[in-house]
Amino acid sequence: MLFRFDVQEARAILDKKRRVLGRGLSYTEKILFLHEGEGSYAKRLTPGQDPVELYPDRVALQDATAQMAMLQFMQSQAERTRVPATIHCDHLLRASRGAEIDLATGCEANHEVYDFLSSAAERYGLGFWGPGSGIIHQVVFENYAFPGGLMLGTDSHTPNAGGLGMLAIGVGGADAAEAMLGLPWETPCPTIVGVHLTGRLSGWASAKDLVLEMLRRFTVKGGTGKIFEYFGDGARSLSATEKATITNMGAELGATSSVFVYDESMDAYLRNVGRSGDADEVRAMSGVLAQDDACTADPQSVFANVVELDLASIKPAHAGPFSPDNVTAVAEFARKAEEEGWPKSVSAVLLGSCTNSSYSDLHAAADILEQAARQGLKPKAPFLLSPGSRQIFETIRRNHLLDTFLEAGATILASACGPCIGQWERTDLPKGTPNVIFTTFNRNFRGRNDANPETRAFLTSPAMAAALAIAGKVGFDPERDPLVSASGEPFKLIPPEPPALPPNGLVSSKEGFRPPNEDGSGTEVIIPPDSERLERLKPFDPWDGGDFIDLPILVKTEGKTTTDHISPGGKWLAYRGHLSNISKNLLEGALNAFTRETGHGTNVLTGARGVPFPDLALYYKENAGGCIIIGDWNYGEGSSREHAAMTPRFLGAKAVIARSFARIHEANLKKQGILPFVFSDPSDYDRIGEFDRISILGLDRLAPGKPVIARVSAKNGDSFEIRLDHSLNNKQIAWFKAGSALRGSAT
Repeated sequence: MLFRFDVQEARAILDKKRRVLGRGLSYTEKILFLHEGEGSYAKRLTPGQDPVELYPDRVALQDATAQMAMLQFMQSQAERTRVPATIHCDHLLRASRGAEIDLATGCEANHEVYDFLSSAAERYGLGFWGPGSGIIHQVVFENYAFPGGLMLGTDSHTPNAGGLGMLAIGVGGADAAEAMLGLPWETPCPTIVGVHLTGRLSGWASAKDLVLEMLRRFTVKGGTGKIFEYFGDGARSLSATEKATITNMGAELGATSSVFVYDESMDAYLRNVGRSGDADEVRAMSGVLAQDDACTADPQSVFANVVELDLASIKPAHAGPFSPDNVTAVAEFARKAEEEGWPKSVSAVLLGSCTNSSYSDLHAAADILEQAARQGLKPKAPFLLSPGSRQIFETIRRNHLLDTFLEAGATILASACGPCIGQWERTDLPKGTPNVIFTTFNRNFRGRNDANPETRAFLTSPAMAAALAIAGKVGFDPERDPLVSASGEPFKLIPPEPPALPPNGLVSSKEGFRPPNEDGSGTEVIIPPDSERLERLKPFDPWDGGDFIDLPILVKTEGKTTTDHISPGGKWLAYRGHLSNISKNLLEGALNAFTRETGHGTNVLTGARGVPFPDLALYYKENAGGCIIIGDWNYGEGSSREHAAMTPRFLGAKAVIARSFARIHEANLKKQGILPFVFSDPSDYDRIGEFDRISILGLDRLAPGKPVIARVSAKNGDSFEIRLDHSLNNKQIAWFKAGSALRGSAT
């Protein structure tokens, strides 16, 4: 059974909520209300203020974050997960020479981690998708996502499942571990934004361009604390996988989640992938799940804000470099590239990832390659393809699309994340060489894909990516610019019209999957005692009851400080299950506002300069009782990796004071016992000096909604006070006092 309630029970709960609120309900609210604890049915919650406790239907973990999630789950001494859960081995495979070789190499290199995750899954009753089986979000979409459900995932792009009408939310490993224990997941009650879509996409415009338009309007922090609910005739014109592209990249908006209202495209998808039973069950509940009439008749009465977006107005665009909200229309891109002095040639094109590797996406790219092939042309730029899942790979092979990619000279990578999350062993350019790549991925932070800070990565659609590979010129616009055939004749590419679903359905493949064990009590979890990659966790120490007095500042970061900057991926993915080792990357990519260095700072106790932040934090932990981190706007943007909170906690950081936080990172800090504060006056950020000491006072009176006073003491003896705000509630304050959330939940 997919649903916790039958139709009558669900109707009764939602009727009660309508009476409490005095209005109709959105699709998102119905999912939230049907997953609240029983004691909340009669409550009216204020978005952005009141916490809401939710009980998810499912938990999904990817291998890089599953390690710490499972290590924390093991601390609980539980015998088995109480919520259906799966582990997906997709992040650790390194892309280099092609799927077969890379998979073999990756399995050997990562065998310790795979053995640990496989044995932990068997011991605690989780499903296990082994390396090469697919990217977590694509596999979840094909096998588990369903309209009206609620899922937590240890990856920020978990909202991908919103394309199938599931409310799916990215969280840290501690959140996932608690949910697997059967505990409620707590979050601030989200603000619901309605996105009313009209019209239809046409020409070269794609679902990717639609979400880029949302990023252009809202920026990477405009969705913080919000859930975007897409509806309307325009929404119904999109396929389920097009919808998934949009909800996937809702993470780039900083949104809690994004979701489309259930419609026939979702029913068609479920049946196409062989899940007719699930489709029938959802259809029986469709009357309950449907938006109330007020959502269209009087949307302002239901949604906090309504965005009107005509799909006919959407034009193709690229996003980048270095941030997914740097959006430029394709028609303007050549001029922009010239103004910025970007290299004129495309150095590589990367297709696939969880964002754009559906059958329809790959069909669109193959169509462009076939058009070029008929004119005697092949890609001028190296072309790499990461199929989203084994099922997708087998389907494009059956339907001969794979032949098109191979004939075009594409390198077929394993069904894994690969270059999208920095697992790309790039050898064609020396590090530091300025170059431009185009990807169908979701993020393009500096150095993310290939560890080269001079790579300008631009996000685009599959069809546009294929066209750019053929042309080889960064400013190429297929709507306007002709190509020249092998015989010297000019021709123009025609926008593809791919099918929404594969004819004859998706090929059924469970290769690499092991279902949950009914009784794993006899299974020993494998952690080699001398492992450099895995380490059993020790609980963090509880608060000692005192204020934080005269703590040095580890760093004041300037500008964009993502979780990639705080706890980089790439080579560090190897240590995601070993807290001592992964802590050696702390703030490696962060820009120090005091010294203009990256990854280094000044030891204010000794005067030593150019000290790596991990060494500096450890020195402060041992000699000053800890340290404080100062952050800029939207501190912690990016992935859900809780290592960006665990490593500063491990090395003695007591608090992070920022102008603002990204949602997941702020939650992760709370979970690990670090206090996240925001400047009441954002300009106080500018007043903090390199040699200042910070005291955070009155911690014994820390309470929800009450600001905290910090005293800033300068080297010359002067001092001043600033006010700090926070979003801590009583439960989260208890986590701080206990040392961490899991420790607090156990007390």
